[in-house]
Amino acid sequence: MKKERILLISHNYSPEPTGIGKYNGEMMDWLAKAGYDCTVVTTYPYYPYWKVQAPYNSNWYKKEVFLYPENGGAITVYRCPLYVPSNPTGKKRMLQDVSFWTSKFWVILKLLFSSKKFDLIITIAPPFHLAYLGLMLRARKGGKLLYHIQDLQIEAAQDLNMISNDKLFERLYRIEKDILTKADFVSSISDGMISKIKAKANREVMFFPNWADTGFFSPISNRQELKQQWGYKPDELVFLYSGAIGEKQGLEGIIYAADLLKSEDKIKFVICGSGPYKEKLIQLAEQKQLNNINFLPVQEKEKFNEFLNMADFHLILQKANAGDLVMPSKLTTILAVGGVSVVTCSPGTTLHNVIDKYDLGYIIEPENAQLLAERILEIKEDKTGIEKKREHAREYALQYLNIDNVMSNFTQSIFNANQHTRSVADISHQL
Repeated sequence: MKKERILLISHNYSPEPTGIGKYNGEMMDWLAKAGYDCTVVTTYPYYPYWKVQAPYNSNWYKKEVFLYPENGGAITVYRCPLYVPSNPTGKKRMLQDVSFWTSKFWVILKLLFSSKKFDLIITIAPPFHLAYLGLMLRARKGGKLLYHIQDLQIEAAQDLNMISNDKLFERLYRIEKDILTKADFVSSISDGMISKIKAKANREVMFFPNWADTGFFSPISNRQELKQQWGYKPDELVFLYSGAIGEKQGLEGIIYAADLLKSEDKIKFVICGSGPYKEKLIQLAEQKQLNNINFLPVQEKEKFNEFLNMADFHLILQKANAGDLVMPSKLTTILAVGGVSVVTCSPGTTLHNVIDKYDLGYIIEPENAQLLAERILEIKEDKTGIEKKREHAREYALQYLNIDNVMSNFTQSIFNANQHTRSVADISHQL
């Protein structure tokens, strides 16, 4: 029996190593391996570096085709030109979103007049307005539209003061509500985000969490040997932040905590990743003349499992007002390797509830470097608690974050005609 045709419209896609692009690439790869006929309208890989990555350039449109002959699946990727600001301020990111929408419009127009029809159209937010391209295609060609929300983009921009224009925000919220009302399905990645979305549009929202490749990412016992590969001594405690380096994470707290702990010669900090805020953090660390913190680039996937296992603790920092506007995608991979998390988050958020309920790490009040430093000194003595948290993290990943389980639930809930309105309660919703 021929499987359905699926179209994904998103800014981010493989081979981006982190964030939305990583999950989009893995999702479409899984679907193609399951025999689905997949099409992707996207841009060139730029995140988290904020520049187009070799061997690509963004001078013009490009078509790529990937075949999966063992199951009859395929992925056709249309890459569109894009504007990438080297310093992505709020206004520049808005301009970037507009440029993306415009360049993708011409590919969608081509699909409108082709013979190909799609059973499911998926648009990913951010940016939220990409959904209008999906709605336009649905109106002419049929099919169902899934509007999947990875970040609550408008709230994040407002709460983090990225843009200061109340009338603009009012208009953006009206546009978003129109999309939420018109989409056939709406989904998101955490209970907290789902609650916020439901309050906007009074409709069911599917739980479609980010996942982990629990086969590739797994615990490695020889942490001391791994540390030496990255230049650390076996008896040093490594606190690692690995992910996007932006303003919303509040990563300056790591610098301040490192400053408070600079006399502790066995405690080391690592910030690994890329992003617009990285240079500011490096400058801050240099001003404080810190020798207990290192900055590393994004690690290659082939070495990433070993790199994550090298760390004794994983730092997941959020500002207090970020709340349930975003759910850190890095958490899934940390849990897969049995990593112990040191998390700054507010009570009542999904992140806080999951870490606390399943004993996956240590929770600290956000934006309090003094408290973070004090807690780090306490944590290093909690030998029994650390090992239990490692076990709990891996168990949680295997039970709730396995990509096969997540994607199987997703396809069943979408393509089962009798369950088109399936709610978050109908699907396993542990994260």
